[in-house]
Amino acid sequence: MKKHKKPLVKTKKGSPKKKISKTQTSRNKAGVMPLGDRVLVKPFTPEEAGKTTSFGIIIPDTASKEKPEQGTVVAVGPGKKNEDGRVVPMSVTVGDKVMFSKYGFDEIKVNGVEYYIVSESSILAILD
Repeated sequence: MKKHKKPLVKTKKGSPKKKISKTQTSRNKAGVMPLGDRVLVKPFTPEEAGKTTSFGIIIPDTASKEKPEQGTVVAVGPGKKNEDGRVVPMSVTVGDKVMFSKYGFDEIKVNGVEYYIVSESSILAILD
């Protein structure tokens, strides 16, 4: 059997490069690509989330237990398929700061760094 090669694209300098699909371009440092309508989020540190006062006093989790979580989008899946089989595009993009449901995520660790995998339906808002 012959192996099929990926199509090559010529650059201005004439050196061939492999053609990269959209899903490959959204790879990230974590090396995790979410599937469907899932999003990979890196949670905010206590300072970023506002759980530390300007004097450096840390507010305990018990005081903010019912607050939704917040983080930065690291990778986005291709989107969920509708009844016609077409992919519905995601409303969040890489780099967005989002607020999501407190219990609407799965925790994973990659190379010692904590990430959350969140369904797009669990994302409550995009922050400025």
